Amino acid sequence: MDFNFTEEQKMIANTAKEIAKNFPPEYWREKDLKEEFGEEFYKAIGKAGFTGMVIPEKYGGAGKGVTELLIAMEELAANGCGMAGIWYLVITEDFGGISIIRHGTEAQKEKYLPRIASGDIEFCMGLTEPDAGTNTLNTKTRAQKVADGWIINGNKTWISGADRARGMMLITRTTPKEKAPRKTFGISLFLIDLPNPAVNVTTIPKHGINYSHSCDIGINDLKVSEDALMPPLDGGWYSLLDTLNIERMSFTTAAIGIARLAMSKAIDYSKDRKVFGDMPIGSYQGLQFNLAEAYAGIEAAKLLNFKASTLYDNGASIAEVGNAVNPAKILAVESGIKAVYWAMQTFGGYGYAREYDVERWWREINLIRLAPVSQQMALNYVGEHILGMPRSY
Repeated sequence: MDFNFTEEQKMIANTAKEIAKNFPPEYWREKDLKEEFGEEFYKAIGKAGFTGMVIPEKYGGAGKGVTELLIAMEELAANGCGMAGIWYLVITEDFGGISIIRHGTEAQKEKYLPRIASGDIEFCMGLTEPDAGTNTLNTKTRAQKVADGWIINGNKTWISGADRARGMMLITRTTPKEKAPRKTFGISLFLIDLPNPAVNVTTIPKHGINYSHSCDIGINDLKVSEDALMPPLDGGWYSLLDTLNIERMSFTTAAIGIARLAMSKAIDYSKDRKVFGDMPIGSYQGLQFNLAEAYAGIEAAKLLNFKASTLYDNGASIAEVGNAVNPAKILAVESGIKAVYWAMQTFGGYGYAREYDVERWWREINLIRLAPVSQQMALNYVGEHILGMPRSY
């Protein structure tokens, strides 16, 4: 095992750090308050090739692995961008780029990948439903076959980036659950061009990450052609799991990056702040021990996450990757929440003030407890699929 970055990976990390310097916490504070998309940032990561990091060179990308993508994400987040350093890449490069690379037809690759790689279009994934959150097999959005294509009807919720996206990977049922020979059969994935008059998009007011909107979507008699289907018909469940593994790696990286950012700001503050006498508060073991423990957990989570991405890049099975990324996500979130909590404690009352940014990172990291899978469901995965214990849900 080699724990050192290659020279190319070091270059990617350094490029991400340089980009992040131009988009410091103050930039994201303003974008979050005004609920504005970070247009300048998106152009910058596009120009640097990050939106095409994993897209093959023949389609205009850099042809790198998921490991390189995670390196870029972490350094963007840790050096000032917080969750934004991951968010825009997740919803376009993960849901659009990687999914199409792995499961799209050649025609679909030629249509979408060059524009994703160049940063010209954004993507989203239509997965979650009001009655089918974690339990995707209860998806009710229905695609029905007609002579010259498909008619799709249904509702989706918490679809991030749908208000800006020009493409969506849409998860549907092509065979109703009650008619399927097994519960995982009958899920199919479609690539949908947006905007479309048959797709109604409304934004959801939310607690944080307001530099990107999350949306409710109503789909009413949406007509798509045969070539919108991502093969195989009725066999999209495993393609979806493949995408969700990447999403979990990315959110694990988010927890790591946000924790690093919050801790670095708190540590700098703790070296100067004095409350009782001449000793800086950074000398207090009540702060030191908790931040040190959080750091240890973050470092362990990072290694687990890179194990998952290396397995993925080397062609491991969905289960092998899942067995690495779910423990990584559990550990990153628990350690990350502790890191940001104690960063806020270090700042005291200032930690509650917008101008110090920690309160925003607290809002951001708490999303990762819930998405893309809750901590409890990740623990269920470990209990059942790794430890071999009875199914609990």
